[in-house]
Amino acid sequence: MKKHILDFEVVENRCIHNLYSLLVVKPADGGKLPEIKAGQFVQVRIDKSKTTFLRRPISVNYVDAGKNELWLLVRKAGDGTQALAQMKPGEVLNLILPLGNYFKAREGESRFLLVGGGVGIAPMLFWGKQLKESGYEPEFLIGARSEADLLELEYLNKIGVVHVSTDDGSAGTPGVVTLNPVLMQKWDRVYCCGPAPMMKAVSALSRNNGVPCDVSLENMMACGLGACLCCVEKTVKGNVCVCTEGPIFNTNELTWHD
Repeated sequence: MKKHILDFEVVENRCIHNLYSLLVVKPADGGKLPEIKAGQFVQVRIDKSKTTFLRRPISVNYVDAGKNELWLLVRKAGDGTQALAQMKPGEVLNLILPLGNYFKAREGESRFLLVGGGVGIAPMLFWGKQLKESGYEPEFLIGARSEADLLELEYLNKIGVVHVSTDDGSAGTPGVVTLNPVLMQKWDRVYCCGPAPMMKAVSALSRNNGVPCDVSLENMMACGLGACLCCVEKTVKGNVCVCTEGPIFNTNELTWHD
């Protein structure tokens, strides 16, 4: 897919949690959004942070083609993301997009479980939307520390059934997502994004149940184009750059279960 370096105007900045902001942006020149698929990401230039010199990778959270808008779910982790979270409507954001590969549904598969933990829910919203529009009925499994940390439930509930796990038991099934009984159902494929330990645990459980598992890796990235080599991941075929060969991998390609 063709890559673009474009300026985007901030339409809205929603503080949806004390640690998360949802940036809604649109092309600053009024042009049409380029084609973007679920699972892809953007590299954001941080102009308002004196300590942030490299672009930051942000997963595509949602694309509203009708409004020509792109959503980016930003976790406030460092100076760069703090600067993004403070952007105001009308300000301009420069993005490289779309980057990486994307989620796919295989022929003959129809029962899909989309698992997200923390900011890992971001790509699952857009993927769920695309599956729904293709005639599937995806279900979601969302994990968080507590009920207050659950993100974007109102949007997910419009797409499919949402199962919840919280570490403190304040909502849904108590404990981590791998303790949720929904994972033991028969699925044709599980898709997962979140902290590495969570993804590895979901992958192991899926593997034991004979269910293919595709994960979205969140390795640190600087360029997004395969030049800096800081996002390298070991696979069964050798080391690869997550930004160009991923971020989506079937876990059979990874060395997690060697």
